Amino acid sequence: MLYSAPFGNPISISIAISLTPTIVRRVTLGIRFKNGAFLSHSSSSSNQYVVIQDEKKSSVHYDSLRVLEWDKLCDCVASFARTSLGREATKAKLWSLNQTYEESMRLLDETNAAVEMLKHGGCSLDFTGVDVLLVQSAIQHARRSSLVEGNEAMAVVSLLQYADALQLSLKAALKEDADWYKRFMPLTEVIMGFVVNRSLVKLIQQIIDEDGSVKDSASPNLKRSRDQVRTLERREVCNIDGRWCIKSSADRMTNFKGLLLPSSSGIGSIVEPLPVVSLNDELQQARASVAKAEADALSLLATKMQNDLDDIEMLLNSVIQLDVVNARATYGLSYGGSCPNLFLPGEGAADFYLSENKVSNALLAKKRDWVLYMPKAYHPLLLLQHKQNLRKARKDSKKASAATALEQARPVPVDFFIAQKTRVLVITGPNTGGKTICLKTIGLAALMAKSGLHVLSSESVQIPWFDSVFADIGDEQSLSQSLSTFSGHLKQISDIQSQATSQSLVLLDEVGAGTNPLEGAALGMSLLESFAETGALLTIATTHHGELKTLKYSNDAFENACMEFDEVNLKPTYKILWGVPGRSNAINIAERLGLPSAVVEKARELYGAASAEIDEIILDMERLKQEYQELLDKSQHRLM
Repeated sequence: MLYSAPFGNPISISIAISLTPTIVRRVTLGIRFKNGAFLSHSSSSSNQYVVIQDEKKSSVHYDSLRVLEWDKLCDCVASFARTSLGREATKAKLWSLNQTYEESMRLLDETNAAVEMLKHGGCSLDFTGVDVLLVQSAIQHARRSSLVEGNEAMAVVSLLQYADALQLSLKAALKEDADWYKRFMPLTEVIMGFVVNRSLVKLIQQIIDEDGSVKDSASPNLKRSRDQVRTLERREVCNIDGRWCIKSSADRMTNFKGLLLPSSSGIGSIVEPLPVVSLNDELQQARASVAKAEADALSLLATKMQNDLDDIEMLLNSVIQLDVVNARATYGLSYGGSCPNLFLPGEGAADFYLSENKVSNALLAKKRDWVLYMPKAYHPLLLLQHKQNLRKARKDSKKASAATALEQARPVPVDFFIAQKTRVLVITGPNTGGKTICLKTIGLAALMAKSGLHVLSSESVQIPWFDSVFADIGDEQSLSQSLSTFSGHLKQISDIQSQATSQSLVLLDEVGAGTNPLEGAALGMSLLESFAETGALLTIATTHHGELKTLKYSNDAFENACMEFDEVNLKPTYKILWGVPGRSNAINIAERLGLPSAVVEKARELYGAASAEIDEIILDMERLKQEYQELLDKSQHRLM
């Protein structure tokens, strides 16, 4: 419902009242309410309310995709399509994100089938040789009974020939091994459903040459008219602007009668002798006969094509669809992706989707413990940037050593293991430690799985199907609404909370930041508790507020993780440590960097003995965690 208030700052009030009652009750924002009541609009504004809610939903979705840089990933995937319409369709399909769970499953089936085709090698889905725009133009002209141009007709031939060859290749593969029929499904049905009129191909090739021109053999009238033109042209002197003439220099005139023609080249006067005027008229008539005969041949072609227009249009649409699927598959193979095991929240992890690469029973049992299981997952845009930099370095022969260094400096993958019972994950750690990259990696992986893309991970991941991915990331500021950075974040979070469902993923970066630390921590705690109680399926938040680390010890729905920091080299490792909160490193870093000991000790004193003890406990927990991981790795190595 829309509210107005007759008091205070209207911006601050609009933010406060849009938060849930739980948050407003627990957090004081310094606003005194008069009369303690809100005024609601009359019921006549219900239609306006629906429109505004739809706009709000669209806005928060768009803002979330923008901060996750989903558009850049869409462009990257679309670049693997081989046709212009395929690239457009790939971006449009990826950006829509309106798939149901069943549709996402179908998209993954298509991608897996295209991967199998690429690995098989005999059934190529490379449509580079098909000019889909010309085919589309040919269909439009034929439907309007207009002339189909020669290059358009040859584009139709290329489409029909490629479809025929692909269908024959598939049949040969199935004859070799019937199991390919299932492995190529559901693309098998699409390709086997191609309708190719070979007689139409033969007819077009009889009429149109490879360069798109009409052949002499298209009709007797055309051949006769062209022969006449060639005979007349041989009887003339020279050709100027399509007419045969005699030239004279600028300083002397010819001594025969003729028609003086205008010269646009400045080479002198152009004279058409009177004896050749009749020949020129005859030549022009012959050329007109050629043009009419060509038009008649193209018109006949358009008439013949009309009988097959529906089949040609369906074939074109199928090729574009296959191009989109092939783009998804090629992207996954190029970047080392794996098919996600997708499951519908509420149906149980045991029912999640399994690709053709079956996992072992032990691994399957292991994955059932997690709502999100992503070992060694890469941020796709970091990999894209790495590949682009590596390509540039390899092109420059003077930077061979730089290319070698780049090959070894691949982006660092991260592990995500979130238990079934966890509703809110709190990630802490230093600045530039990779917390934001972690949020974006998870968000993009969820969007990729939903869109039928393989997730960039070392092995098949388990990930829920999310109806929406909401994100509040970065230093956003709404100038149009005169909102401060803090208020802009708060409004975005408010919109997210109003739109998130029990099947949504929510990503909050530096929750509670941008204001007084005590109020920010209180607001952050209240927000996360609200999401844990009535919010999304999974909320992941990063923070610098130490108070948020304590939520795990009072609520089983919370879990802690932190970004590892190398205190010896004073730099982040970009690895996640699970089950432990991050500790403050500022004072230790200052000491290692040579800050006077008196200053460091005074800082520790001001920081407080209690906080120092907590950091020591956290340090011990981190050491135990590392020792446990080392022992686990050794035991797994022994088992292997």
